[in-house]
Amino acid sequence: MDRKIELIGTGGVEQLRIVECVLQEPGAQEVRIRQHAAGVNYIDIYQRTGLYKLPLPAVLGVEGAGVIEAVGEGVTGLRAGDRIAYAGIPGGYASTRLLPDWRAVKLPDDIETGVAAGAFLRGLTAHMLLTRTCQAGEGTVVLVHAAAGGLGTILVRWAKALGCTVIGTASSEHKAEIARANGADHVIIGRDADIVAEIGKLTDGKGCDFVIDGIGGDMLAKSLGCAGKFAVVASIGQAAGPIPAISVEDLGPIRSLSLARPSVMAYAAEPETYRIAAQSVIEAIRQGIIQDAGQEYALTDAARAQSDLESGRTTGHARLLM
Repeated sequence: MDRKIELIGTGGVEQLRIVECVLQEPGAQEVRIRQHAAGVNYIDIYQRTGLYKLPLPAVLGVEGAGVIEAVGEGVTGLRAGDRIAYAGIPGGYASTRLLPDWRAVKLPDDIETGVAAGAFLRGLTAHMLLTRTCQAGEGTVVLVHAAAGGLGTILVRWAKALGCTVIGTASSEHKAEIARANGADHVIIGRDADIVAEIGKLTDGKGCDFVIDGIGGDMLAKSLGCAGKFAVVASIGQAAGPIPAISVEDLGPIRSLSLARPSVMAYAAEPETYRIAAQSVIEAIRQGIIQDAGQEYALTDAARAQSDLESGRTTGHARLLM
């Protein structure tokens, strides 16, 4: 019998339970996949705690990879036995799942299923940030918070591949070493570091061109302080808690900042954008920009995986093995 992890109520990880499930037949324009692995992301925690609402009971997990077992009526270009990856739709914490056919991205022979399973959503997020939110390129000075995390690691490597100067933040020397190993030019260490002052020193007072903040809480105000004139600040999460209200005067006109609140779920909901971005992610894996680094957990250890991510004990991208 197959298994899935079901969220039965909002709150802590105790709201996750292991249940048996039966195979579902795919409907029109659907495929059923036998999952190899599913990624564990902060959005799963936001959904579990109720910050992002889901109808309950629900199965979390918005990315994964596996093999197609069955295809529904009207599906073309996909068949049983194809290896695929996907992102942007809940239901990943399960041995098998149904998926709209346009979400299933065929994996070339040289791309490992496990790598794609744990990095597809983060790869799409990096693509969104570095191409649509801000067109980063040669000479762009980018600040990446939590630079040793799953998304942070990809952002550092991808931004460096584009020719950017990358400054990272890390909570410990160990995590700073990871960020440097992935190409960060500078790393600011410590949760209590005066980030604004350090950025001023590193940029000769000019500030950064692009600041990516997935920390939230009081950090966003500091992120704004790290930005130079006409810079872009992207707020993409709130791991440290809700973001205080921001006045438009905090952005301009004197500072001339642009504040973005982009959603990778909205980005991945655009079929044509999704198709193009997914191919860019596959190419990033092929080039080694996205690598197989992180923690693996059994499906039954989903609660521990989320706890480790929430407490900052993970580096790289975590994934559940089925």
